[in-house]
Amino acid sequence: MKKRFGIILILILFLVSTTGCMKASGGSDITRVGMLIEHSINDQTWGNKGYRGLLAIQEEHNVEVFFQEGVNTQQQVNYAVEQFVNNGVQLIIGHSSIYGEYFHKLQAAYPDIEFLYVNGAYSDENLTSLNFNSLSMGFFAGMIAGKMSETGKVGIIAAYEWQPEVEGFYEGVAFENPNVDVEIKYVYSWDKSPLALEYYNEMVEQGVDVIYPAGDAYSIQLIEAAKADDIYSIGYVNDQQSIGGDSVLTSTIQHVDKLYLYAVEQIMNEELAGGIYNYGFQQEVISMGPYSERIPKQYQDKIDTYIKTYIETGLLPHQIQ
Repeated sequence: MKKRFGIILILILFLVSTTGCMKASGGSDITRVGMLIEHSINDQTWGNKGYRGLLAIQEEHNVEVFFQEGVNTQQQVNYAVEQFVNNGVQLIIGHSSIYGEYFHKLQAAYPDIEFLYVNGAYSDENLTSLNFNSLSMGFFAGMIAGKMSETGKVGIIAAYEWQPEVEGFYEGVAFENPNVDVEIKYVYSWDKSPLALEYYNEMVEQGVDVIYPAGDAYSIQLIEAAKADDIYSIGYVNDQQSIGGDSVLTSTIQHVDKLYLYAVEQIMNEELAGGIYNYGFQQEVISMGPYSERIPKQYQDKIDTYIKTYIETGLLPHQIQ
């Protein structure tokens, strides 16, 4: 009887230990990471940047990685998640804000899986939203636009009204030069859109001479158009001077690859639980791109000083004065 009890106890301890190894909350036990991408990894913008982040996780943490692209409906997400789970994936990253709602609806069925996504308001015990502090990057972009405009008119063409960088851009322009007018338009899509170009042409006709395309795929199109029309632009998400040359005053860069690395490291150290978290200049996941030579060096230094102060204090220039 004692022998039988001992065998049963050993089996129970074995099951407990192996079950713990599968839990994402076990931190260092994560060995497989999956990523869902809304569109394509070959888009040269957001999708490709997320994929590079996945590869960085693979290299940095020596884990197996899996990905599926073109996943953008609840049904597709359900199927992809089940495939990942069958392959032993313990951490699933949704590389878009759309995955917040999708993950929220299914996370309870997978309590041992950790779900991450970007830029959203959904969270659960095993669901984490990683948000860029985009208001600050929009603010510094707005300062530069306000400084460099010669016509006194600048424009931002954003994807959605909820983007914090829109408010930041407006406030940055007003701080630098309250006499500069800000035109704001929304495309309601991250994708390449004829509407974005239509809004751009309207703004140029109205005298706008600095454009900030705060969207994904259409930003490239508008950067190219601004170069052709000999007006200024500010790049978005990526350093876009390679597209627009010196006409790109700077770029507001979101280092989503660094963001994922930072979050995964925190999860592995059991320092990140389900919730909503904001990251920005302080964590080096947002930065300004190279400055155009058309911006006076003295003003470049001024912006850099403001950014340094913001990193140290958390206060934007208009909050200090």
